[in-house]
Amino acid sequence: MTATVLLVDDEVRSLDAMRRTLEEEFDVLTAASADEARDLMARREVHVILCDQRMPGTTGVEFLREARERWPDAVRIVISGYTDSEDIIAGINDAGIWQYILKPWMPDHLLQTVRSAAEARTLQHGLARLDIELRNGPGLLRARSQAKLAQARSAFGFDRIVRADGSPLDALCAMAARIARHDLSVLLLGESGTGKELMARAIHYASPRSAGPFVVENCAAIPDTLLESELFGHKRGAFTGAVDDHVGLFQRAHGGTVFLDEIGETSAAFQVKLLRVLQEGELRPVGSTRAIPVDVRVIAATHRDLEADVRSGRFREDLYYRIAGVTLAMPPLRERPGDIVPIAQRLLADVAAELGLPPAQFDDDALAVLVGYPWPGNIRELRNEIARALALGEGSTVRAGAFSRKLLQGQAGAHAGKLNGHALPATGTLAERLDAIEAMVLRETLLRHRWNKTHAAKELGLSRVGLRAKLQRFGLEDK
Repeated sequence: MTATVLLVDDEVRSLDAMRRTLEEEFDVLTAASADEARDLMARREVHVILCDQRMPGTTGVEFLREARERWPDAVRIVISGYTDSEDIIAGINDAGIWQYILKPWMPDHLLQTVRSAAEARTLQHGLARLDIELRNGPGLLRARSQAKLAQARSAFGFDRIVRADGSPLDALCAMAARIARHDLSVLLLGESGTGKELMARAIHYASPRSAGPFVVENCAAIPDTLLESELFGHKRGAFTGAVDDHVGLFQRAHGGTVFLDEIGETSAAFQVKLLRVLQEGELRPVGSTRAIPVDVRVIAATHRDLEADVRSGRFREDLYYRIAGVTLAMPPLRERPGDIVPIAQRLLADVAAELGLPPAQFDDDALAVLVGYPWPGNIRELRNEIARALALGEGSTVRAGAFSRKLLQGQAGAHAGKLNGHALPATGTLAERLDAIEAMVLRETLLRHRWNKTHAAKELGLSRVGLRAKLQRFGLEDK
């Protein structure tokens, strides 16, 4: 809503100048006297009053003193060409003046002052509404908190981890849901981009700690010298650049969950400090001598083989057993090919919305390419390819040609045994099943070679005539 500003000045030229400066951003009312200003304020709500001090009859401070009593919500500003200290003191003490502007004023300064006054009134009203809500009692706040918590549980629950029916993640999510109810540490293993953070969030929101914070720290993204400060906090002056006290993530997560991603990248020195915090349930901020109790659940994740790192001495054995109360291994995307299509369709909708594009869909060839690629970068790589295809494609259909050359030339593996999200026939004669596999291989090879039959025939060890015969047999020649 546009703020309403009342200008009060007996000088017509000054009034016009102020009006022209402010009218592009505000709803401006003008009055040549205090009496005229009273009449306007009786009929209209005014957010900011800008009043000249020296006027015939009632002075600016006198009028604003009256306005403070009758219309206390309006922010009051005095403007004057005189620097009488008594006027200034009276204005501040008696009329509750917010600002005192001297003439001649500068347009930019005047405009910024009125902007700040309007913002101050908006914030004042917001605080007033909050006070009213707080006075309504804890019941209303509790209900709102429960509604927000239910919304978070719905957004981050196990059923929001996208997967197909019969996915390997079904058993993993069922196990994680049982573990979530107990206050055990969890270690998530898996390649980068397999959804370890999504699983950690789902465990948190299915746990008794769901009403507490969920905080995330990527241990590989912060230098070891700063990681201790980031997690445990520091006192002012503890080191160069520590100009203020800093509350660490463990304190912020009190009563909730800390997710330590890539914990395998931490140094031996930091591992000792982390182990002490987990064992004792308390921490000491850097530069402090006082221990602070913390109550957090730790979920850690890594792409490394921590058991091998323990055997080699790179990772502390005692810390490993402290964080690996329960270990869950997230399978890479190539080991769950049935999940590729539903995940890709969800990502397609999300990325299209982020890019401001209309809803889109994949054609069959595009889905075949997605299913036929091993995805070494897992879901992150899949998302990047989809974003690229959307940006380069035209229309509402994503076609195979919009994918990168790397994807189109990707190797087919055991994961290519599902096409468009459906498994190859599990019944039928051997000849029928072999025909299905042969058709899939032909289609995948032609897609990678952008339907160049010469190149496809060479790779498959066929003549062009032999390839054409097979395409006719399987109904692929019309491509």
